[in-house]
Amino acid sequence: MATIREETERYQDLFFSPYAMRVTDTKGRMRPEEPDEYRTAYQRDRDRIVHCNAFRRLQHKTQVFLAPMGDHYRTRLTHTLEVAQIARSLARGLKLNEDLTEAIALGHDLGHTPFGHAGERALREVHPGGFRHYEQSLRVVDVLEKEGKGLNLTYEVRNGILCHTEGKEADTLEGRIVKISDHIAFLNHDIDDAIHAGLFTETDLPGSIRNTLGKSKGQRIDTMVRSVIQNTDRNVHMDPVVERAYHELKDWLFENVYTNPVCKGEEGKAQAVVQKMYLYFEQRPEALPEEYQRIVEREGASRAACDYISGMSDRFALYVYESLFVPKPWAEV
Repeated sequence: MATIREETERYQDLFFSPYAMRVTDTKGRMRPEEPDEYRTAYQRDRDRIVHCNAFRRLQHKTQVFLAPMGDHYRTRLTHTLEVAQIARSLARGLKLNEDLTEAIALGHDLGHTPFGHAGERALREVHPGGFRHYEQSLRVVDVLEKEGKGLNLTYEVRNGILCHTEGKEADTLEGRIVKISDHIAFLNHDIDDAIHAGLFTETDLPGSIRNTLGKSKGQRIDTMVRSVIQNTDRNVHMDPVVERAYHELKDWLFENVYTNPVCKGEEGKAQAVVQKMYLYFEQRPEALPEEYQRIVEREGASRAACDYISGMSDRFALYVYESLFVPKPWAEV
């Protein structure tokens, strides 16, 4: 009698697109494991990501607005969930592997620094060899989680995480739709957050963008998702009109949000916090927590300092910085 996992695998053979990644064709894990009775390999990967420490820390990491006090601004965690939702919609519409897609989406930003891209730039400037959050995300799942054992994910999930932003395209179509889902998500929720912050109103968006993509967040996401589903075959495409508006929107946001001094005015301070801590721990590796001492022994103080700081949430980074560099008032006994 077939197990639930085996029934799921048979369903994939019957109903998936020819371009979909079937779990039975996986290149496997770095360390072989016995298959689960109920879950496919990609479902297990998804579960491992959701239950790992790095995933929980995303709730207190900056998306765009630095350490936001308001409850309705996106964090790195809510961004991740929105990417996963959009990616699953695309996967279902294209008859791709939703479990693989979701696992990649949920893991794509696990290596992001505190303070968003400001923290990433700060580490890139001081860490030998630079710093790229997508490479760190792969390091999180391969090396840092589970006390140095890693999550032992499948090749396809690891490849999708590594290739979600720059450089080489993912090997699977599922990985490539996570990449476009990441862009669809942040372009639209960053507009939402900027409007909430009072930077501009919906009607301030260029008319050409609003007329093509829609006059609300929901309409814009729907337009882009439909365009990807209707135009993707072996590769991810939008139709030319929607794609032009998509790029126009991205350029407009870089000018009006991502480089806006109102929401980016504190980034210099955030970068200084990250860099000062990095130099401190690089020069004093004995001050690192115990689990990072093993990394010092294997890969050196610079690598351990980078791993420790990149994993911090915004508020924990400020707490550690204060404990290291801000003098405490004298208390009488």
